[in-house]
Amino acid sequence: MKYLKILGLASCALLFTACSNSAEVSKAKLQADLKAKEELGKVLYFDKNLSKNRTQACSTCHNPDAGFVDDRNNGVGAAVSLGDDGKSLGDRTAPTAAYAKFAPEFHYDEKKKKYIGGQFWDGRESTLAGQAGGPPTNPIEMGMPSKKDTVDRLLENTFYVESFKKIYGENIFNSSSEAYSAMADAIEKFEMTSEFSPFDSKYDRFLRGEYDLTPLEDLGRSLFFSQANNSCATCHVLKGEDKAGETFSNYEFHNIGVPVNTSLRAKNGVTAIDKGLLNNPAVTDEKQMGKYKVPTLRNVAVTAPYMHNGVFKELKTVVEFYDKYNNKTRTINPETGKAWADPEVKDTISLEELKAKKQNDRKVESLVAFMKLLTDKRYEHLLEK
Repeated sequence: MKYLKILGLASCALLFTACSNSAEVSKAKLQADLKAKEELGKVLYFDKNLSKNRTQACSTCHNPDAGFVDDRNNGVGAAVSLGDDGKSLGDRTAPTAAYAKFAPEFHYDEKKKKYIGGQFWDGRESTLAGQAGGPPTNPIEMGMPSKKDTVDRLLENTFYVESFKKIYGENIFNSSSEAYSAMADAIEKFEMTSEFSPFDSKYDRFLRGEYDLTPLEDLGRSLFFSQANNSCATCHVLKGEDKAGETFSNYEFHNIGVPVNTSLRAKNGVTAIDKGLLNNPAVTDEKQMGKYKVPTLRNVAVTAPYMHNGVFKELKTVVEFYDKYNNKTRTINPETGKAWADPEVKDTISLEELKAKKQNDRKVESLVAFMKLLTDKRYEHLLEK
């Protein structure tokens, strides 16, 4: 009996070891598959052949050298992206792809009574893969006629054919829709790497005790997180004051009264009101008119112009724009020298969230100084431009 017990224990030990080894093998395979998708996604991200005229890639409008935004001047101060056809202009800026992986899937929060998350300014795609799949077949962006036409471009490249079959299965190209989804999935995996979200700004280094704030930066930090002083933290803080991994967005949707970008509209010929969140097919509530997703403030100092339509050129102008809601002396737009223009959509402005104490010029400067701290290390040289 004692022998049998020992034999049983030995068998259990062998079984446990086998299971552990199997788990390690499975984990290693998953990691290898993910790495392969990331590497494939990186190639796809920079491939201009996936646009109709072979002039535009994901990286064109989300340039890794410019905070993952479109830094081209298309005659409208880089406010929006120029399409692959060389003439089409959208009506919204291309949001940064940096830190985009942290946005939750689009949903309605019953407790907050607010829509939250998703990709694009109106959250119409729930995931990064959904976002990645949008531009190639958008007629005013990359301009491919269909998913099949895009997949046909993939089939021109033996590297893609071999990689897709190895990663997604031998039959992946039997369905253009499935192959297109696999393309979007690979780009998503690349966009989820630390290349897009390194958390190595001066602010992150400050949190790790590797950087000392200047007096102006420290004042800006105190003001930014102070609910009693201004409203920055109401929408641009998710985890809490000085928490590691903060992306500086709560991913809610708000109307802050942004005016029309008249110079842009004169170029692109758009006359219709931008309905914001109401343009999301999943949203029918008229109260969501003119609301846009709160953007991350990561790299905000190097990703001008600002707001969903690029109407403001300077970060300081943005801070003064917010302050005008609480400061009766803040009546002039410093970029135009004229009174602030009326909001495009007036009725749904988030006045409650915008309530704050008025800021003097030094406080405005300090808030700008703090937001400059949120610049990834690789982009710090852009602050000097």
